[in-house]
Amino acid sequence: MHMDGKTCIGERRSDQSPSIPILANETCSVNNGGCDSRCHDVFSGVHCSCPMGFMLQADRKTCKDIDECRVNNGGCDHYCRNSVGSFECGCKKGYKLLINEKGCQDIDECSFDRTCDHMCANSPGSFQCLCHKGYSLYGITHCGDIDECSINKGGCKFGCTNVPAGFECTCPTGYKLHWNRKDCIELIKCASSGPPSHSSLACSRNGKKDTCSLTCSSKTLLHSDSDSSYIFSCGTPAVRPGINSKQNTSHHCIETMVLPIKQKASFKLKDSRCDLLVRGRTSRVEENTRHGNAPATCTDCQLTYINLKCDSSWKARSRSLRSTINKKITRISLELEAEVKVDDATANCGISCLHQRLERKIKSILKSLRKSINQERFVIRLASIEYEVIQRGTAGRERGENCLPGQQRMWGKCASCPPGTYYHGQMDQCQPCPQGTYQEKEGQLLCDLCPGADANGPAGASNLSACGGQCSPGQFSTSGYKPCQSCSRGMYQPDTGRTQCISCGGGINTRHEGATSFQDCETKVQCSPGHYYNTTLHRCIRCLIGFYQPEFRQNFCIACPGNSSTDFDGSTSIAQCKNRHCGGELGDYTGFLESPNYPGNYPSNVECTWNISPPAKRKILLVVPEIFLPSEDECGDLLVMRKNASPSSITTYETCQTYERPIAFTARSRKLWVHFKSNEVNSARGFQVPYVTYDGSSTETSGSSAPAWRLNARS
Repeated sequence: MHMDGKTCIGERRSDQSPSIPILANETCSVNNGGCDSRCHDVFSGVHCSCPMGFMLQADRKTCKDIDECRVNNGGCDHYCRNSVGSFECGCKKGYKLLINEKGCQDIDECSFDRTCDHMCANSPGSFQCLCHKGYSLYGITHCGDIDECSINKGGCKFGCTNVPAGFECTCPTGYKLHWNRKDCIELIKCASSGPPSHSSLACSRNGKKDTCSLTCSSKTLLHSDSDSSYIFSCGTPAVRPGINSKQNTSHHCIETMVLPIKQKASFKLKDSRCDLLVRGRTSRVEENTRHGNAPATCTDCQLTYINLKCDSSWKARSRSLRSTINKKITRISLELEAEVKVDDATANCGISCLHQRLERKIKSILKSLRKSINQERFVIRLASIEYEVIQRGTAGRERGENCLPGQQRMWGKCASCPPGTYYHGQMDQCQPCPQGTYQEKEGQLLCDLCPGADANGPAGASNLSACGGQCSPGQFSTSGYKPCQSCSRGMYQPDTGRTQCISCGGGINTRHEGATSFQDCETKVQCSPGHYYNTTLHRCIRCLIGFYQPEFRQNFCIACPGNSSTDFDGSTSIAQCKNRHCGGELGDYTGFLESPNYPGNYPSNVECTWNISPPAKRKILLVVPEIFLPSEDECGDLLVMRKNASPSSITTYETCQTYERPIAFTARSRKLWVHFKSNEVNSARGFQVPYVTYDGSSTETSGSSAPAWRLNARS
């Protein structure tokens, strides 16, 4: 009884607010007892309670929402969103909600198909696509071949040809590529074998030819009734026009022409495999006493190209044989090119003599190799590099047990040897390239020889520049090696190991000697990104559609990678390169509808049409995880799904704006015509819509009264 002697005091509950008197005549049948939510009749009157997610207030009648997110973020790892009577946890982009609906876990995007064109690197909450060498990333996940020839002709002196993952420089007739693979040098060299007695010989350079004049001393004359002097020219092996045949020019040119010697040889090994080991450079020739055989040697050869390989492959036996065992074929192949050292010519042994000696030496190497192939191991020494070949039987090495040649097993998987290394067959693992060699490619069995007799680059060199001794950018020499000269004013050179510098053109000078870029040329105007400087017109020109230039003061534009292009001219970034390919006939059972260049922004003024025609009695189920279309340009970009191209046909889905919540639906027609178009105003990420077809014979017939999804711009 309350102290007023008229009212009763209800029982206090430990979980309720204190001391509000309850009248004895209150009942739940009248106005729910005054309770906001639940009302319970008790002997003392009424008792109010609240549902989960709400808390009874001090008046013991009113219910108020509990904000669970205020205490410890509601137990959520990332986001907590309060709602009336409840809450929900959410995760940052790149994470997914765990089954406990509170924790967040990273999504491994790299585990999905179609994430990246080439390589994928996962990271917490994100991922990154990577491209193989010679390819460039665009549209976030796509890789396109780089057109190196669009970048200052690839640095080539003459011609440049783009090839997948690289480029090749070309030379005119009578020239061959320098070791730097960019400059061109004469294929035919002429050298004087020495003038006859009582004469003087004067030679000079004129264009691409060496011209020499032989003059007899007084009281002497030249044999064969010729004049007291005559001229002969060396270069392309042809008689120079206007020169009388009695001057006998061809005799002297043939005597002094130096053609490179090229040899190839291949030897087959039966029932064995071979490993090629590169020992590195040696300073002297020594006998291979350990194994009892002398190495095949060519230490004083001027080798311009070496390619020594040990290749093992499997050859399937004839189909007529019942045995399914394949036969392993191993070959040792040697390909080399050598030149005569002109400076070694003497009166007793001229150019022709040296050429014959070199031919005999090359043949001797091949003969030694042929004799050695049956030995367990032998050594070939070429240009101070020792190559050891080791053979062993294939017994116990079943096909598929090991990785392919050029690969090693890492973490249970086969991985190609990276650049700067080669596959060491005996150790069955990748090893750094020895000093004096380099390797630019992956998965190689051998490292390439550094050019230059004194090349002493570090071990593990992954490109020519690491070989050392080369002329730095802004310098040049006739060989590409030190000693070097600085590029003169008006010239520049961005590469290492070059034999010439590049002219700024148009009479333009440089700020200083030793310039390394066209940006050092003092142009009349400074071109901004998206433009290039025309040295003939002396003004800036906008990059064409399909090209871009991100830098200031350049004289070229870069072609977009692969089949991508830009929406407009004057582009300044590779991010503006987009693939316009889309549409087509899609699979009967599963497939994707994907906006062009997805997940990068789609191009402007593009139209795509897809057709899905499943087999009889199959229906189409589509899922739209998210779609990004700009709504600010009044539905200029539109995605529509209908039975056919007719605007009056049954429509399944239509939208022109962004939706980030996933939806799934069944097509309202058995066949589906899908159309996407964009205008030139805005662009966005677009969409990737997967679909499957399923057996619909046990469900409603197609074309039922299921609602069409029309997601148009909000009014």
